[in-house]
Amino acid sequence: MDFSLSPEQKQIEEMVSEFVDEEIVPRAADIDHDDEFPHDLVSEMGELGLMGMPFPEEYGGAGLDYHSYALGLAEISRGSGGVGTIVAAHTSLAGNMLYEFGDEAQKREYLTPLAEGEDIGAFALSEAQAGSDVPAMGTTAERDGDEYVVNGNKLWISNGSEADTVTLFAKTDPDAGNKGISSFIVRPEEDDGFIVEGTEDKLGDKGCPTAELRFDDLRIPADRRLGEEGRGFVHALKTLNGGRITIAARGVGIAQAALDEALAYSQEREQFDQPISGFQSIQHKLADMDTKTSAARLLMHQAADKKIRGEDYVKEAAQAKLYASEVSREVANEGIQIHGGYGYTKDFPAERFYRDAKLNEIYEGTSEVLRNTIAAQLLN
Repeated sequence: MDFSLSPEQKQIEEMVSEFVDEEIVPRAADIDHDDEFPHDLVSEMGELGLMGMPFPEEYGGAGLDYHSYALGLAEISRGSGGVGTIVAAHTSLAGNMLYEFGDEAQKREYLTPLAEGEDIGAFALSEAQAGSDVPAMGTTAERDGDEYVVNGNKLWISNGSEADTVTLFAKTDPDAGNKGISSFIVRPEEDDGFIVEGTEDKLGDKGCPTAELRFDDLRIPADRRLGEEGRGFVHALKTLNGGRITIAARGVGIAQAALDEALAYSQEREQFDQPISGFQSIQHKLADMDTKTSAARLLMHQAADKKIRGEDYVKEAAQAKLYASEVSREVANEGIQIHGGYGYTKDFPAERFYRDAKLNEIYEGTSEVLRNTIAAQLLN
């Protein structure tokens, strides 16, 4: 058991940290205010290999291990929660679907431009009546010769309005429950019947559009189905399991940002003729914030380690995501408290960290669902 980073992992973390401090942090408030997709930043991240960190070089990726990917995503999320979601949805969900379940031709044609950052990816699973209850989805894909005809709607799709490639889930056999769901590759610019109904006006996670999608007789060539018919539910579960590690990373990054800001502010803000960092109540808050963030980081690496080793990591990924999600909110909340009245204004980033952190407890498995997952693993 080794708790230290390798020289390569340290180099990756330092490189991404430098980019974040120079390019993302100075723009984070504007991204949050304007809520516009930062195309230029995404292009820069593509050039640095940050849009395809865990994928092999033969498919345009950086060939990094999952520890390095989690470290990189935590740093990006430290700069902006919205930019962190852009990368996570693009890489862990859309990209990983293609890498894990695509055939060789599909990987070369669709994964490579995603990994290189030339295309943006989205993962279309959730619906208004099918969030945690995936088999309740109503979107259908009916076989018609060499094509599938898709009809239905998807909701809460990160990157959905900006995506060049969407991995889509639909029922090919509506009577077969979770065994009747299949997954497909959709190209919005090429496929007639792909309609963006709009994007959500969210509490946080700004800069990453969360779209509602509609499919009206959308025709998909059969060779864009991922794997066999009826395997889509399994694809979704496996993909979300790996994605939970990166949402843990997003939580760690936001918590670290909140801690850093609170620590700096506590040493600058004076009350009663001394910096507030001199008061024990503030010191205890900072100590708890740092301890929780460190513990969340260790859970993240534990799950990544099991994934790298090819071991079952369902419980570990759920624990990492659950704990880091709740810690990010708790640490951000204490950050606001340390800032006092200023923390409740948009003049300081403390309130943004809180808004961005809350999403961690909802997407890619709510905290309630994750507790069910962990309990099921224990009882098994």
